[in-house]
Amino acid sequence: MAQRYLVPNPENASLFDLRAAQRAGNRETNQRCLVIIMLLTGSTREQVMKVFDITESAVKKIITAFNAYGVDGLIAKKRTGRKPIISEEQKEEIIEEFEEPGRAQRTFWTAAAFHGHITEKYSLECSYNTVVRLLHEKGYVLKVPRPWPDRQDEALREDFLTKLRILSEDPDVELWYGDETGIDGEPRPRRGWAIKGSRPRVVHNGDHVRLTILGAVCPRSGEFFAIEASHCDTDVFQVFLDETSTSITPARKRNILILDNASWHKRKSLNWHFFEPLYLPPYSPDFNPIERIWLIMKAEHFANIHCRNKGALIEKADRALCELMDNPTKVASAATPIGNKL
Repeated sequence: MAQRYLVPNPENASLFDLRAAQRAGNRETNQRCLVIIMLLTGSTREQVMKVFDITESAVKKIITAFNAYGVDGLIAKKRTGRKPIISEEQKEEIIEEFEEPGRAQRTFWTAAAFHGHITEKYSLECSYNTVVRLLHEKGYVLKVPRPWPDRQDEALREDFLTKLRILSEDPDVELWYGDETGIDGEPRPRRGWAIKGSRPRVVHNGDHVRLTILGAVCPRSGEFFAIEASHCDTDVFQVFLDETSTSITPARKRNILILDNASWHKRKSLNWHFFEPLYLPPYSPDFNPIERIWLIMKAEHFANIHCRNKGALIEKADRALCELMDNPTKVASAATPIGNKL
């Protein structure tokens, strides 16, 4: 005997009730009600399947639910979902464990080691990826620590910041920051995004084409000035001071140039023109905002480049420096965040 063809029972609900449920329900309820309405008004299963792009099995489930419970069977209820492996209370306790590795006689955690630790301590059956997602959820990302000297004198650094704070509040004082940086015509290849499976290449012959840039920046105004040189010593630094004095018009009575403790910055024979030198505490490049300018310049103009000779490198450096000099808003934005730590 052939199996009876499943059809919706018209006695379970009127078209009026179905349309009312369709308008009041969510998207899934709306679709289920329309399926039954179309079937009750003469549409075939094939037509319903084509209109809603659903399978015959899905149509059967909708009809079965309607025949068993009427309109109530078509209302899509909120799904409870799977119970989380790690509860909210456990998450807080687990993160405390992560922040204090000494509890487990460790100095730091790797994600793999931490996964093994918490699965054993809390008897959790969770994957490594679950632990990584938890760390990301709590704001942790994988970072390589920067090498940092332990020779800093914190008292000197604090005194310097106090002096800097006083100077920055003086309306007659303009703070400038100076520094030098080296540019390679063939830097080490920089990591970048590429299609999985591809093998991106950049030219790298090992040539030693190098240029030194001396610069000064005013974080308040975004004014920036720089020159290029083959190297840096007292004579070159004096040329930099001379060129700066003719290219910059001082906006305030006192212009203080803050520098590191390189030997050529401290020669008594230097002519500072309208600048007054002020030296950073030893091992304190984080107090100099021009370091950020160098990082941005190198990332934007000197990543994965190849210059066959110094002339090509100078041409590229000219474009990079002009772009900074002509864009004080960008320079001020880059220099200010790490500026004075005030």
